Amino acid sequence: MTVDTLLSARGLRLSFGAIPALAGVDVDLWPGEILAVVGESGSGKTTLLNVLCGRLAPDGGAVWYRDPSGRLADVHAMPAPTLRQLHRSDWGFVRQDPRESLRMGVSAGGNVGERLMAAGARHYGQIRATATEWLMRVEIDPARIDDLPRSFSGGMLQRLQIARTLATHPRLVFMDEPTGGLDVSVQARLLDLIRGLVRDLGIASVLVTHDLAVARLLAQRIAVMQRGLVVETGLTDQVLDDPRHPYTQLLVSSVLQA
Repeated sequence: MTVDTLLSARGLRLSFGAIPALAGVDVDLWPGEILAVVGESGSGKTTLLNVLCGRLAPDGGAVWYRDPSGRLADVHAMPAPTLRQLHRSDWGFVRQDPRESLRMGVSAGGNVGERLMAAGARHYGQIRATATEWLMRVEIDPARIDDLPRSFSGGMLQRLQIARTLATHPRLVFMDEPTGGLDVSVQARLLDLIRGLVRDLGIASVLVTHDLAVARLLAQRIAVMQRGLVVETGLTDQVLDDPRHPYTQLLVSSVLQA
Protein backbone atom coordinates (compact mmCIF):
# COMPACT_ATOMS: atom_id res chain seq x y z
CA MET A 1 0.00 0.00 0.00
CA THR A 2 1.50 3.35 -1.03
CA VAL A 3 1.58 6.33 1.31
CA ASP A 4 -1.31 8.05 -0.46
CA THR A 5 -3.86 5.30 -0.99
CA LEU A 6 -7.09 5.26 0.99
CA LEU A 7 -7.90 1.59 0.40
CA SER A 8 -5.71 -1.21 -0.95
CA ALA A 9 -6.25 -4.90 -1.53
CA ARG A 10 -3.60 -7.45 -2.35
CA GLY A 11 -3.98 -11.04 -3.51
CA LEU A 12 -7.68 -11.39 -2.74
CA ARG A 13 -8.92 -14.94 -3.24
CA LEU A 14 -12.35 -16.35 -2.53
CA SER A 15 -14.10 -19.46 -3.81
CA PHE A 16 -17.65 -20.67 -3.45
CA GLY A 17 -17.19 -24.42 -3.52
CA ALA A 18 -15.21 -25.22 -6.64
CA ILE A 19 -16.02 -21.85 -8.24
CA PRO A 20 -13.34 -19.12 -7.85
CA ALA A 21 -15.06 -15.76 -7.39
CA LEU A 22 -11.79 -13.92 -6.78
CA ALA A 23 -8.54 -15.37 -8.08
CA GLY A 24 -5.83 -13.03 -6.80
CA VAL A 25 -7.14 -9.47 -7.10
CA ASP A 26 -5.12 -6.31 -6.40
CA VAL A 27 -6.95 -2.98 -6.09
CA ASP A 28 -5.94 0.55 -5.03
CA LEU A 29 -8.19 3.54 -4.32
CA TRP A 30 -6.98 7.09 -3.71
CA PRO A 31 -8.79 9.79 -1.69
CA GLY A 32 -11.51 11.53 -3.70
CA GLU A 33 -11.29 9.02 -6.55
CA ILE A 34 -14.09 6.96 -8.07
CA LEU A 35 -13.01 3.52 -9.26
CA ALA A 36 -15.50 1.64 -11.44
CA VAL A 37 -15.41 -2.15 -11.39
CA VAL A 38 -17.06 -3.55 -14.53
CA GLY A 39 -17.68 -6.94 -16.06
CA GLU A 40 -20.45 -9.32 -16.98
CA SER A 41 -22.59 -11.16 -14.42
CA GLY A 42 -20.48 -13.73 -12.58
CA SER A 43 -17.21 -11.90 -13.18
CA GLY A 44 -16.68 -11.34 -9.44
CA LYS A 45 -17.26 -7.60 -9.24
CA THR A 46 -19.95 -7.66 -6.52
CA THR A 47 -17.99 -10.25 -4.56
CA LEU A 48 -14.97 -7.94 -4.72
CA LEU A 49 -17.08 -5.03 -3.43
CA ASN A 50 -18.32 -7.10 -0.50
CA VAL A 51 -14.80 -8.25 0.39
CA LEU A 52 -13.42 -4.70 0.18
CA CYS A 53 -16.05 -3.39 2.60
CA GLY A 54 -15.64 -6.28 5.03
CA ARG A 55 -19.00 -7.94 4.46
CA LEU A 56 -17.34 -11.07 3.07
CA ALA A 57 -14.08 -12.55 4.36
CA PRO A 58 -11.60 -13.68 1.70
CA ASP A 59 -9.90 -17.07 1.67
CA GLY A 60 -6.60 -15.26 1.14
CA GLY A 61 -5.15 -11.79 0.73
CA ALA A 62 -5.78 -8.61 2.70
CA VAL A 63 -7.64 -5.28 2.54
CA TRP A 64 -6.05 -2.22 4.14
CA TYR A 65 -7.79 1.06 5.01
CA ARG A 66 -6.06 4.31 5.95
CA ASP A 67 -8.04 6.14 8.66
CA PRO A 68 -8.21 9.97 8.97
CA SER A 69 -5.15 9.97 11.24
CA GLY A 70 -3.12 8.13 8.58
CA ARG A 71 -2.99 4.80 10.40
CA LEU A 72 -3.42 1.60 8.41
CA ALA A 73 -5.97 -0.98 9.50
CA ASP A 74 -6.52 -4.51 8.22
CA VAL A 75 -10.25 -4.49 7.45
CA HIS A 76 -10.73 -8.21 8.06
CA ALA A 77 -8.79 -8.16 11.33
CA MET A 78 -11.04 -5.48 12.83
CA PRO A 79 -13.35 -6.46 15.70
CA ALA A 80 -16.97 -6.57 14.52
CA PRO A 81 -18.02 -3.48 16.58
CA THR A 82 -15.16 -1.45 15.05
CA LEU A 83 -16.17 -2.44 11.52
CA ARG A 84 -19.83 -1.63 12.23
CA GLN A 85 -18.84 1.80 13.52
CA LEU A 86 -16.72 2.38 10.44
CA HIS A 87 -19.74 1.66 8.24
CA ARG A 88 -21.78 4.17 10.28
CA SER A 89 -19.23 6.96 10.04
CA ASP A 90 -16.31 6.95 7.58
CA TRP A 91 -17.94 4.52 5.13
CA GLY A 92 -21.25 4.30 3.33
CA PHE A 93 -22.97 1.77 1.08
CA VAL A 94 -25.45 2.49 -1.73
CA ARG A 95 -27.29 -0.62 -2.89
CA GLN A 96 -29.09 -1.30 -6.15
CA ASP A 97 -32.31 -1.90 -4.22
CA PRO A 98 -32.66 0.94 -1.69
CA ARG A 99 -35.21 -1.10 0.26
CA GLU A 100 -32.31 -3.17 1.55
CA SER A 101 -30.82 -0.08 3.23
CA LEU A 102 -33.86 1.99 4.14
CA ARG A 103 -36.31 1.30 6.95
CA MET A 104 -39.61 1.37 5.11
CA GLY A 105 -41.67 1.87 8.27
CA VAL A 106 -39.67 4.95 9.34
CA SER A 107 -40.20 8.42 7.86
CA ALA A 108 -37.89 9.86 5.22
CA GLY A 109 -36.41 12.26 7.76
CA GLY A 110 -36.12 9.47 10.29
CA ASN A 111 -34.07 7.38 7.87
CA VAL A 112 -31.55 10.20 7.50
CA GLY A 113 -31.71 11.01 11.20
CA GLU A 114 -30.96 7.43 12.25
CA ARG A 115 -27.61 7.50 10.46
CA LEU A 116 -26.79 10.89 11.99
CA MET A 117 -27.57 9.53 15.44
CA ALA A 118 -25.48 6.42 14.79
CA ALA A 119 -22.59 8.81 14.08
CA GLY A 120 -23.14 10.61 17.40
CA ALA A 121 -25.71 13.37 16.73
CA ARG A 122 -28.12 13.92 19.61
CA HIS A 123 -29.86 17.30 19.24
CA TYR A 124 -33.30 16.65 17.73
CA GLY A 125 -33.65 20.08 16.14
CA GLN A 126 -30.25 19.89 14.48
CA ILE A 127 -30.88 16.33 13.29
CA ARG A 128 -34.19 17.34 11.71
CA ALA A 129 -32.63 20.44 10.14
CA THR A 130 -29.80 18.36 8.65
CA ALA A 131 -32.27 15.77 7.36
CA THR A 132 -34.32 18.55 5.73
CA GLU A 133 -31.19 19.97 4.12
CA TRP A 134 -30.24 16.57 2.72
CA LEU A 135 -33.69 15.90 1.30
CA MET A 136 -33.37 19.18 -0.58
CA ARG A 137 -29.88 18.27 -1.79
CA VAL A 138 -31.18 15.04 -3.33
CA GLU A 139 -34.20 16.82 -4.83
CA ILE A 140 -36.88 15.45 -2.50
CA ASP A 141 -39.53 17.97 -1.42
CA PRO A 142 -38.73 18.71 2.25
CA ALA A 143 -42.49 18.79 2.88
CA ARG A 144 -42.27 14.98 2.60
CA ILE A 145 -39.87 14.66 5.52
CA ASP A 146 -42.50 12.84 7.59
CA ASP A 147 -43.75 10.61 4.76
CA LEU A 148 -42.94 6.89 4.77
CA PRO A 149 -40.57 5.64 2.04
CA ARG A 150 -43.14 3.10 0.87
CA SER A 151 -45.03 6.03 -0.70
CA PHE A 152 -41.99 7.05 -2.78
CA SER A 153 -41.15 6.13 -6.38
CA GLY A 154 -38.10 4.00 -7.19
CA GLY A 155 -36.03 7.03 -8.11
CA MET A 156 -37.02 8.85 -4.93
CA LEU A 157 -36.13 5.81 -2.84
CA GLN A 158 -32.67 5.75 -4.37
CA ARG A 159 -32.23 9.48 -3.72
CA LEU A 160 -33.34 8.97 -0.11
CA GLN A 161 -30.80 6.17 0.29
CA ILE A 162 -28.11 8.51 -1.04
CA ALA A 163 -29.17 11.24 1.42
CA ARG A 164 -29.07 8.75 4.29
CA THR A 165 -25.63 7.50 3.24
CA LEU A 166 -23.97 10.86 2.60
CA ALA A 167 -25.46 12.80 5.54
CA THR A 168 -22.49 11.82 7.74
CA HIS A 169 -19.98 12.95 5.08
CA PRO A 170 -18.25 9.57 4.71
CA ARG A 171 -14.76 9.41 3.24
CA LEU A 172 -15.52 6.26 1.24
CA VAL A 173 -18.75 5.00 -0.34
CA PHE A 174 -19.29 1.58 -1.90
CA MET A 175 -21.91 1.65 -4.68
CA ASP A 176 -23.47 -1.50 -6.13
CA GLU A 177 -25.32 -0.79 -9.41
CA PRO A 178 -26.84 2.45 -8.00
CA THR A 179 -28.92 3.13 -11.13
CA GLY A 180 -29.87 -0.47 -11.93
CA GLY A 181 -33.56 -1.10 -12.52
CA LEU A 182 -34.47 2.56 -13.03
CA ASP A 183 -35.94 4.11 -16.17
CA VAL A 184 -33.40 5.75 -18.49
CA SER A 185 -34.62 9.28 -17.76
CA VAL A 186 -34.51 8.64 -14.00
CA GLN A 187 -31.03 7.11 -14.35
CA ALA A 188 -29.68 10.21 -16.09
CA ARG A 189 -30.98 12.54 -13.40
CA LEU A 190 -29.67 10.32 -10.62
CA LEU A 191 -26.22 10.03 -12.22
CA ASP A 192 -25.95 13.82 -12.45
CA LEU A 193 -26.92 14.03 -8.79
CA ILE A 194 -24.35 11.42 -7.68
CA ARG A 195 -21.59 13.01 -9.76
CA GLY A 196 -22.25 16.44 -8.25
CA LEU A 197 -22.45 15.23 -4.66
CA VAL A 198 -19.31 13.08 -4.70
CA ARG A 199 -17.39 15.92 -6.36
CA ASP A 200 -18.61 18.54 -3.89
CA LEU A 201 -17.93 16.34 -0.85
CA GLY A 202 -14.64 14.92 -2.11
CA ILE A 203 -15.82 11.35 -1.53
CA ALA A 204 -13.88 8.32 -2.72
CA SER A 205 -15.96 5.47 -4.10
CA VAL A 206 -15.76 1.96 -5.45
CA LEU A 207 -18.56 1.65 -8.00
CA VAL A 208 -19.76 -1.70 -9.33
CA THR A 209 -21.67 -1.43 -12.59
CA HIS A 210 -22.34 -3.46 -15.72
CA ASP A 211 -23.03 -0.22 -17.64
CA LEU A 212 -19.92 1.20 -19.30
CA ALA A 213 -21.70 4.53 -19.87
CA VAL A 214 -22.19 4.87 -16.10
CA ALA A 215 -18.52 4.05 -15.54
CA ARG A 216 -17.43 6.64 -18.10
CA LEU A 217 -19.62 9.35 -16.57
CA LEU A 218 -18.71 8.80 -12.92
CA ALA A 219 -15.29 7.15 -12.63
CA GLN A 220 -11.75 8.43 -13.09
CA ARG A 221 -10.35 4.88 -13.23
CA ILE A 222 -11.79 1.55 -14.24
CA ALA A 223 -11.02 -2.08 -13.42
CA VAL A 224 -12.34 -4.75 -15.79
CA MET A 225 -13.07 -8.14 -14.23
CA GLN A 226 -13.42 -11.54 -15.87
CA ARG A 227 -13.73 -14.85 -14.02
CA GLY A 228 -12.47 -13.48 -10.72
CA LEU A 229 -9.50 -11.60 -12.19
CA VAL A 230 -8.85 -7.93 -12.96
CA VAL A 231 -7.78 -8.26 -16.58
CA GLU A 232 -7.33 -4.56 -17.34
CA THR A 233 -7.17 -1.35 -15.35
CA GLY A 234 -6.40 2.29 -16.09
CA LEU A 235 -7.91 5.70 -16.70
CA THR A 236 -11.54 5.22 -17.69
CA ASP A 237 -11.48 7.06 -21.01
CA GLN A 238 -8.18 5.45 -21.97
CA VAL A 239 -9.38 1.92 -21.27
CA LEU A 240 -12.77 2.37 -22.95
CA ASP A 241 -11.42 4.24 -25.98
CA ASP A 242 -8.39 2.00 -26.51
CA PRO A 243 -9.02 -1.35 -24.78
CA ARG A 244 -6.03 -3.69 -24.79
CA HIS A 245 -7.37 -6.93 -23.33
CA PRO A 246 -9.56 -9.06 -25.64
CA TYR A 247 -12.30 -9.27 -23.00
CA THR A 248 -12.40 -5.47 -22.60
CA GLN A 249 -12.51 -5.14 -26.38
CA LEU A 250 -15.49 -7.51 -26.40
CA LEU A 251 -17.32 -5.51 -23.72
CA VAL A 252 -16.76 -2.22 -25.54
CA SER A 253 -17.75 -3.63 -28.94
CA SER A 254 -20.92 -5.16 -27.52
CA VAL A 255 -21.96 -1.70 -26.27
CA LEU A 256 -21.19 -0.10 -29.62
CA GLN A 257 -23.23 -2.73 -31.47
CA ALA A 258 -26.23 -2.50 -29.13
